[in-house]
Amino acid sequence: MSEQRRAERLDQPREPRGVKLPRFDAEAFGRWSEGIARGMGTANFIVYMTVVIAAWFVWNTLAPADLRFDPYTFTFLTLVLSLQASYAAPLILLAQNRQTDRDRVALEEDRRRATMQKADTEYLAREVAALRIALGEVATRDFLRSELARLAEELGRQRLERRQQDKPAPREATESRVAGAPRSRGEQRSRGEQRRAGELRGAEEPPGAGESRGAGVPLDEPIDEQDGDFTQDGRPEGPAQER
Repeated sequence: MSEQRRAERLDQPREPRGVKLPRFDAEAFGRWSEGIARGMGTANFIVYMTVVIAAWFVWNTLAPADLRFDPYTFTFLTLVLSLQASYAAPLILLAQNRQTDRDRVALEEDRRRATMQKADTEYLAREVAALRIALGEVATRDFLRSELARLAEELGRQRLERRQQDKPAPREATESRVAGAPRSRGEQRSRGEQRRAGELRGAEEPPGAGESRGAGVPLDEPIDEQDGDFTQDGRPEGPAQER
């Protein structure tokens, strides 16, 4: 009872009743039908069919009467050709449908690839345009050469100006060094000898001769450039100077 009630439940689909047809692989049947249709569409099939029908006619016409299996009017041949045509048409249609499905899949794939290629082309076009815009702002080789030449010319001009400004300075420095430099030892020695000669002459002359002579004739002692005093400049007199 429980199994019968379970089978009669309304919330479950009813099992199909009647004769169950055999199941077959549609893909395998489709390949088989394509093979038949492909074979019937060749020249070999037409030649072989022509030979068989001609042999059929000859045998059922020229053979002895007891050996003819399909006498004149060829009823059995007509039946065979009708069965062939009745099966060939669906097989050819099935093969055409499969070819159409393949063509549709190929067309969709081609359309998808064309869409992808179009998108890639548009992307590349945008990238090329962006690169052109970016390259327009980048310094070229000629521009860099002209800028470097201009900088080199400007630096050379600045160097010439600096040289012209620095040329008088060394001369003034050398002149100031020569003016304030101490005298050499040979010059000190010659001036010491002149001073001693003057002292010896002053010792040999009478007392009044030196005054009268010094009034009009200058002394042999050189006058110092700063204060006229030879001994206050730090140069020793007498034997110390020779040393």
